[in-house]
Amino acid sequence: MMLAAALAGFVILLVAAAVALAVWLVSRAESRTRQETQSAVSIQVQGITAQLGQLTQSVNQQLGQVREELQRGVSTSAQLANDARREVAQQMQSSTEAVRQISQQLGAVQKAGQDLSQAHQTLERVLSGAKTRGMLGEVALERLLADALPQAAYEIQFRFPNGNIVDAIVRSGDRILPVDSKFPLDAYRRLLDTGEDARKEFSTAVRKHADVIAEKYILPAEHTLDYALMFVPSEGVYYELLMTKDSKYGQLDEYCREKRVFPVSPNTLYAYLRAVAMSLQGQKIAENVRELRAGLEGLKRQLDSFAELYERLGNHLKNTRQNYEDAEIKLDRARSDLDQMAQGALPEPVPPLFETAKE
Repeated sequence: MMLAAALAGFVILLVAAAVALAVWLVSRAESRTRQETQSAVSIQVQGITAQLGQLTQSVNQQLGQVREELQRGVSTSAQLANDARREVAQQMQSSTEAVRQISQQLGAVQKAGQDLSQAHQTLERVLSGAKTRGMLGEVALERLLADALPQAAYEIQFRFPNGNIVDAIVRSGDRILPVDSKFPLDAYRRLLDTGEDARKEFSTAVRKHADVIAEKYILPAEHTLDYALMFVPSEGVYYELLMTKDSKYGQLDEYCREKRVFPVSPNTLYAYLRAVAMSLQGQKIAENVRELRAGLEGLKRQLDSFAELYERLGNHLKNTRQNYEDAEIKLDRARSDLDQMAQGALPEPVPPLFETAKE
C-alpha cells in the first residue's frame, strides 16, 4: 500500500513536474513568439512607414504637377478667352463694316435701279418717234464704222449727185458701198405683243425698207457696188427678220438678197467691216509694194547712170596717170641733158619735151 502510495505519489510528482515543464516550455515559446512577432511587426511597420513616406512624396509630386498643369491650363484658358474676345470683337467690327458697306451698296443699287428706270423711260420716249429711232440707228452705225475702219475709208450722210442721201458709205477702191440704217421697231413691238398675227406687218415693213434702199442707193452709174447693206441696229429685230417667212414672198432675208440688199446686225456688220479693213490694208500694202518697186527701178537707173559716169571717170584717171608717167620720164631726160651740157658735153638729139596726150 505504502509502495503503491509512494509510487502513486511519485507518479503524481512526475506528472506535476511534466506539467510544470510543459507550462514553462509553453510560456517560453509564447515569449519567444511574442518577441519574434513584435520584431516582425516592427519591421513591417517600418516598411509600411517607408512606403507611406514614398507614397506621400509621390502623391505630393503628382499633386504639384497637377497644380502646375492646372495653373498653366487656367493661364492658357484665360489667354484663349482673351484671344477669343478680341477675335469676336474684330469679327463684330468686320461684320458691322460689312453691314455698313452692304447698306451703302444697296443704296447704290437702288439709285442705279432708279437711274435705269429713268433711262428706260427716256429710251421709251426716244424710241417712240420714227425720227429719233432713225437718229439712234445712225449713231450706232457711225460708232461701228469709227471702231472698225480708218476715217478715210467711210463717210457719214453721203449725198449722191441725184440728191439722195444715204446714212453712210464705205469706200472699196474706186467703188462705194451704201449702208442705210432701218429700224422697224413699231412692227417689231406689235410682233412681240400680239404674236404671229403681226408677223405679216413686220414682213411688209422690212420689204418696203429693202425696196427703198435698192431703188435709191444701188447706183452703179454713181460708182456704187451692185449691192447695199441694210443696218438693223437691234439683234432681236435682226433675228426676227431672219426667222420671218411670208407665204407669198418666201423667206424675208431671201427677198432682201434678191433685191441686192443684205440685212446686217451690229455683230455681223462689225465682222464685215473688219473684213473690209483687212482688204483695205491689203490694198495699201499692194500700193506700197508698187511704190517701192517704182522707187527701186528709179534707184537702179540712177545706179546705172552712176556706173557709166564712174567708168568714164576711171578712164580719164587712167589717161591722166599715163600722161603723168610719160611727162615724168621726159622730165628726167631733160634734167640729164642739162647736166651733160653743164659738164660741156653735147646731148644726143631727143624728141620734143611734151607730146599731145592721148585720151
